[in-house]
Amino acid sequence: MELDGSGLTCARVHEAACEGARVSIVSLDRARAAWATAQALTGRPVYGRSTGVGANRDVLLEGGGLDLLRSHACGAGPPVEPERARAMLVVRLNQLLAGGSGIDPGVCEALAYAINHGFTPPLRTYGAIGTGDLTALSTTALCLLGELPWNRAPGVTAPEPRFRLASSDALPFISSGAATLADAAIAVHRLRRLLDAAAEVAAMSFAAVDASAEPLAAVVHEARPHPGQAAVAAALRGLVSHEPSTRVQDPYGFRAFAQVHGAAVDALGRAVTAIETDLNASAENPLFADGLAWHNGNFHSAPVALALDALRPALVQTAQLSAARLATLMDPAYTGRLPFLADRPGASGMLILEYVAQDAVAELRHLAAPVTTGTAVLSRGAEDHAGFATQAARHTLRCLEPLEIVLACERTAAARALDAPAPDRPLTADLEASRQALTRVAPG
Repeated sequence: MELDGSGLTCARVHEAACEGARVSIVSLDRARAAWATAQALTGRPVYGRSTGVGANRDVLLEGGGLDLLRSHACGAGPPVEPERARAMLVVRLNQLLAGGSGIDPGVCEALAYAINHGFTPPLRTYGAIGTGDLTALSTTALCLLGELPWNRAPGVTAPEPRFRLASSDALPFISSGAATLADAAIAVHRLRRLLDAAAEVAAMSFAAVDASAEPLAAVVHEARPHPGQAAVAAALRGLVSHEPSTRVQDPYGFRAFAQVHGAAVDALGRAVTAIETDLNASAENPLFADGLAWHNGNFHSAPVALALDALRPALVQTAQLSAARLATLMDPAYTGRLPFLADRPGASGMLILEYVAQDAVAELRHLAAPVTTGTAVLSRGAEDHAGFATQAARHTLRCLEPLEIVLACERTAAARALDAPAPDRPLTADLEASRQALTRVAPG
């Protein structure tokens, strides 16, 4: 995977972090240009290079920048999984290649070595509020300096990555939300897979209850042209039967699926756009460009935090509709089977799936609470707002498990209901393959 400070996507972050893809550096030109600019600036104070940080921004310093790393490498809580730590390294490397940080570009080679040889920093969960992942990146810097040990992937025997960061490199290295963006990128990439799978699951339920395809008609969605809604309806039109249904209207779980699920698809698209913008941005403070140091607020994570805060409630809506379809699948009036899809009268069949699904939906509802309505004032008032994108990304990652469980419950019930499809309602080839791939585990 070639990195040059542009073109990094959420899918590529996932590929490098979770699928073992190696990285290579295309060019250091922009990083070198920013470094040359930083080296040439001697006539005015530059935040973090010749001054302290936060409330100490007006205190002129002679060196001492490495103490910033030692004071900030203080995360807490459970260890961060190696894949997430590796994703952070990929994101920070790409950001540095975009230029603007003023850091010694040699550190880029050290980060690429760490990624490719199975080294990750020992990160902890807590320590950021959406204005920079200071604890995670300070910990990484101390690993590069040899003051903290790296975590090694199993079987790795290569020497640990080392780079002698200069005092002036300390703030440029940690002035980034790379860990937050890494979590966000992994989350939305996996959510895209789940939302795509949800359409197939819904199509199985459509077939199981002989739901009407009329709400999916192109003319319906041309009348209300939300992009996600139209895309979802088109996907389902290729999966479900278009024979007339005996019912005038079906429950919302079927009739409004394209509208509700389409809104989640649109919310995901907006989140991906916000995240990928920052994956390839020079969000450095100060920014070294055009021969000057530009002090700024590009580190603030409001766009990503707000996009993720909008995405999580949309996932709840999708999950709630899945649970509603699951309830319909338990009803003989819709399936023609015994209650709860049991194999004999009075048996509970798949009733317990409703409990499991509703538990998971409740978890999603709690995770959907917005983080962007809060704020924080730190460092004696010098930092008087926070975006909390870190928490938004972490909560979005946690949404994966309950959403997958809800969809799995619906899919299991739909496959059970389709065990004996009506001869005059044959399944499409895609749905039949999906049904056969599912191993039924629930007792009758």
